[in-house]
Amino acid sequence: MKKLLGLATATAMLLGTTAPTFAADTLALVVSTLNNPFFVTLKEGAEGKASELGYELLVLDSQNDPAKELAAVEDVLNKDVKLLMINPTDSDAVRSAIRAANRKDVPVVTLDRGASGGEVVSHVASDNVQGGEMAAELVNTTLSGAGKVVELQGVPGTSAARDRGEGFNKGIDAVDGLEIVASQAADFDRTKGLNVMENILQAQPEVDVVFAHNDEMALGAIKAIESAKRDILVIGFDGTDDAVAAVNEGTMLATVAQQAGMIGALGVETADKILKGEEVPEYTPVPLQLIQK
Repeated sequence: MKKLLGLATATAMLLGTTAPTFAADTLALVVSTLNNPFFVTLKEGAEGKASELGYELLVLDSQNDPAKELAAVEDVLNKDVKLLMINPTDSDAVRSAIRAANRKDVPVVTLDRGASGGEVVSHVASDNVQGGEMAAELVNTTLSGAGKVVELQGVPGTSAARDRGEGFNKGIDAVDGLEIVASQAADFDRTKGLNVMENILQAQPEVDVVFAHNDEMALGAIKAIESAKRDILVIGFDGTDDAVAAVNEGTMLATVAQQAGMIGALGVETADKILKGEEVPEYTPVPLQLIQK
């Protein structure tokens, strides 16, 4: 009943005033950063599905800053959007933004990264724990159960970094001959991946394989490895165009491919069902695929 009343009120406002406002069928998407091809693809998937289903989609970039994320959410909430989709910068920090939406009775759907607080109707993401396990299994197979491993972690506090690390470490710890000799955060960033990997290479004379929590860090690590003239295998995560090209060229061993566009599209499909009063699952998993040459 509350949703119906909200819709009627929004319609009345549209008919009764000429003040700037958004239509009743406007959705919002707040993205952690658009300086990453994965999230650009996620945005494009959401835009395509929104257009197909007849929704206007308002997209804002948090620029990996929780304060900007909160400001972006408050901005779209003041524009009377009907539902908020958010790809959090940080699973803990996003709670304030989600609670702001809760106070305005605007349903929330999280994409790719989960939230550790606030009321979220549904979460659409890859099974990141499984993805980490897939990477560990590939390391084990490639190194025949013995070798030195480096892990480049994503942004601390994000569910993606936590879950990928959990799955990967679980898989590596299960094999006696595999040892993680360094595990450091590079914040899902290519330049930071390069810089962190340079430091690790100086400290670690023996490294057989690197697993990066995303492709951007993996591509940065490859640059550092090439500059150091070391022979080290690299596994990424996301399946971005640059990473797939690197796999095909032989400079990257593999990438655990997410379907970013599908995450965005399924987010809008989930939003559509919520606004129509249909039941939706708390979690919608998006399949992963290991891409090798």
